[in-house]
Amino acid sequence: MANRKKKKAQQAEIIRQPSYRARRYTVLAVMALAYASLIWQSVDRQVFETAFLQEQGERRYLRTMKVSASRGMITDRNGEPLSISTPVKSVVANPRVVKSDNQTIGALASILDLNPDRLRRQLSSDRSFVYLKRRINPDQAEKVAALEIKGLDLLSEYRRFYPSGEVMSHIVGFTNIDDQGQEGMELAYDQWLSGTPGAKRVIKDGSGRVVNQVENIQSPAPGKDLTLSIDRRLQFLAYRELKAAVAKHRARSGSVVILDAQNGEILAMVNSPAYNPNDLQDRRSSKLRNRSVTDVFEPGSTIKPFAVAAAMEQGKFRPTTPIDVSPGYMKVGRYLVRDHRNYGMIDVATVLRKSSNVGASKIALSMPPETLWQLYTKLGFGSSPESLFPGESSGRLPHFSDWSSFEQATLSFGYGLSVTPLQLARAYAVLANHGERLPVSLLKQDQQPVGERVLRQSTARSVVAMLESVVSRDGSAPLAAVPGYRVAGKTGTAKKSVAGGYAEDKYLSLFVGMAPATRPRLVMAVFIDEPGGEEYYGGVVAGPVFSKVMSGALRLMNIPPDKPWHDDKLMARLGEQE
Repeated sequence: MANRKKKKAQQAEIIRQPSYRARRYTVLAVMALAYASLIWQSVDRQVFETAFLQEQGERRYLRTMKVSASRGMITDRNGEPLSISTPVKSVVANPRVVKSDNQTIGALASILDLNPDRLRRQLSSDRSFVYLKRRINPDQAEKVAALEIKGLDLLSEYRRFYPSGEVMSHIVGFTNIDDQGQEGMELAYDQWLSGTPGAKRVIKDGSGRVVNQVENIQSPAPGKDLTLSIDRRLQFLAYRELKAAVAKHRARSGSVVILDAQNGEILAMVNSPAYNPNDLQDRRSSKLRNRSVTDVFEPGSTIKPFAVAAAMEQGKFRPTTPIDVSPGYMKVGRYLVRDHRNYGMIDVATVLRKSSNVGASKIALSMPPETLWQLYTKLGFGSSPESLFPGESSGRLPHFSDWSSFEQATLSFGYGLSVTPLQLARAYAVLANHGERLPVSLLKQDQQPVGERVLRQSTARSVVAMLESVVSRDGSAPLAAVPGYRVAGKTGTAKKSVAGGYAEDKYLSLFVGMAPATRPRLVMAVFIDEPGGEEYYGGVVAGPVFSKVMSGALRLMNIPPDKPWHDDKLMARLGEQE
């Protein structure tokens, strides 16, 4: 009995002891499956998914970067740089990586001269790329690089620089932050000047910094250079004298245009006030427009030579043809045309020399209105100068079918039509070029342009000879004379139009002339808007500007002086003109 109980107890003990064999097999099976899975995944990644995984990896450190292209340079006719591109750095960041703590924000804001709150908002963006500040100075770039901030980088770009500053501002214009033309020739020839960006593949580290350049995908193509017709020496000279005159007479603004009468090239075109294209804060809208091609005005007495030319083309008048302008005024319709005083019986040459409104009106009214309109149209009034400058104005010339007799009279002394300084200079260039009109150009010409005959040579020469008397001692513009050279030109003093008529105390002072008068090479138009004080006549305000600028220009261009003349010899010449 005892043995039986003992045996049962031993059997029960055996049954209670656990069996490790099943567990061992289970563990071994799990481990085998795990090892098999790892081996399979290794084989799969190394053999079957190699290309896919390599692509995914490269996306995390291999990047394609844009390479900025240099914009073409703008130069004057002699190759002097007027607009150039210089390499600069821009600060960019990955807000997901950059730590926007107070220390980082403070350091960056101090170096880049940025508002800390604005900088913090930029770095709190969920984007992976933001500009913090573009086109910084080299010393700022060095300080930013020295910070070694993770997620911050310096990007290479180009910045436009204008060596001549405000002197060339209205011609050259400027570009925006993306190097796109916004004004002037930068805008007009933006596609020509713009380069083609390139691309390269680089390796970046975890902070987003470039650590290696892998390959060049496409090299950047720089923009093409642009050579202007402008002579920088003449531009500086004209701007200096114009700015001084505007300040002296407390004028609202002023413009000067110089043309080469022999090929139509624009050698200088300045305006005051101007702006500094290198200073973003100085680009106020009121200063940006090129008044020489955008602003229109009634040209006053500077138009009289063309009314005389139209009559001479018809064979009705010669320089010595007498005209009775007494008693100093005449009634045309319901209105009166007045002179400054009664000149009595004078000839056509004296009409220009004394600037007689009555004489000009009688000459204009002696012709059919269509005759005067046709000449004005051929001279370019009422149509675009086609200089290709952005925003150039066509001015206004009403059709002759709408003229009354009074309007026909006023059109002979510069009221009822509007022109730009460039249009007026181009019209006088017709006289200087012996009656042939050439297209104007802001680009240097390689070939002589084809002109269009507007006046007979004899007519143009007769008018130029009469205009010499305007600059004589007995003329209206002795202050426009140039020592050593013979000058032909005409003054203009026009009242400014306002709502309801013309202002009694606001004037435009003008002088347009050419030199040397025996063989004109340079034509210049001077326009001063609203001179203050008691002096406002064109011969007193604009004439001296012409004299100083033309004197310097003739010498800078090595144009030899012509023979001096005396008033009596000039009058003899006028009597011989046909």
